[in-house]
Amino acid sequence: MATGTASQQLDRMFFALADVHRRGMLDRLSRGPASVTVLAEPLGLTLPSAVKHLAVLEQGGFVMSRKTGRVRTYALQPKALQAMEDWVRKRRQALHAQLDRLDAFLATQQEDRT
Repeated sequence: MATGTASQQLDRMFFALADVHRRGMLDRLSRGPASVTVLAEPLGLTLPSAVKHLAVLEQGGFVMSRKTGRVRTYALQPKALQAMEDWVRKRRQALHAQLDRLDAFLATQQEDRT
């Protein structure tokens, strides 16, 4: 089981991805850094709303920001999805192990019938 801190980080990550606007922002940022205005406009968000969404993405570890003058620019964090990928991989391995055991059990049941 994940430690408290790792578990809390996963919670923040999944929460951040639960919103269509935040996923749209990540899609846009996958093409390169962008300002709040550039991220907000195609999604029809006001700047204050976009800033709130970006704060959630930053808390989730997906983006980092930099301020130059009055313009705040956001960029994707390298390896941002690693914790989620690790979590999914472990669950997938456990599921495959269960299915392998079920397959072996069913094979022995078939052998017993023949």
